[in-house]
Amino acid sequence: MNRDCFLEKLKVPTTRVDVVLDTDCFNEIDDQFALAYLLRSPERVNLVAISAAPFLNKKVQTPAEGMDKSYQEILKVLELALPGQEKPPVWRGSEDFLPDERTPVKSQAAGKIVELAMTYTPEKPLYVVAIGAVTNVASALLMEPAIKERIVLVWLGGHARHYGDNFEFNLRQDVASGRVVFSSGVPMVQLPCRGVVSQFATTRYELEHWMLGKNPLSDYLASNAIAHCEALAPGKAWSKPLWDVTAVAWLCNDEEKFMMQRLENVILPEYDHTYDYTPLEHKMQYVYYINRDVLFADMLEKLTK
Repeated sequence: MNRDCFLEKLKVPTTRVDVVLDTDCFNEIDDQFALAYLLRSPERVNLVAISAAPFLNKKVQTPAEGMDKSYQEILKVLELALPGQEKPPVWRGSEDFLPDERTPVKSQAAGKIVELAMTYTPEKPLYVVAIGAVTNVASALLMEPAIKERIVLVWLGGHARHYGDNFEFNLRQDVASGRVVFSSGVPMVQLPCRGVVSQFATTRYELEHWMLGKNPLSDYLASNAIAHCEALAPGKAWSKPLWDVTAVAWLCNDEEKFMMQRLENVILPEYDHTYDYTPLEHKMQYVYYINRDVLFADMLEKLTK
């Protein structure tokens, strides 16, 4: 792939594009918003498949259980969003994280990403939006490196370069997979969490006012988010970033209406949860600002129809 083609793929697409969403949908409450927002943006994105990503926290005992619960949650959101309609295929993902930076974890999702990506071209790529540990995508790149010519990876992971540490959930779950995708040469967009996407936060009162009582999907998203946050901070004021929505919104970010970005040389995440600031040769798109209110208004309009 020549440099001009590579840089062209780092621009926000101006036409409707095909998308695979890779999500640890049961991990928290924001993946559900992101999936719903993607489904409600058919003028810009065509969701061709969804893959379930592994995760490990207090909700589950193993990454495999995290992946399976995410798979089930994806099906639940699809039924709420598309009742009685045809739904995109959902693939089961990795049951563990990468053991090292050379060995893929084979799964239905990794194999299907390879198979599907090879039907695209550098001029008309497949967009892969990853909003969890990037294990499935890293495994696909290790299984067939040629797909880097045929996809664009949009990943919500890591913290901002100026932030004090890089101990971010999606990245720290599987640092090896993060290093694989960053070093692979795939055209990549990074949406850092703390210091950037943390701007895209909401509160109980916004969710209640704008979303409850509008439709079954909107009711589920809002009530699920409120219950999650009230359990963490009962009786206290709280705000909650809807992190993953921003990764989907990048695909609709013409004229930088939702966020601002700049080209940066790739730097690698380290296993000690820092960045190695020695730049690699290839570029990436780095999102550094979220226009919170404009994006929030667009999300609300689409989710409360």
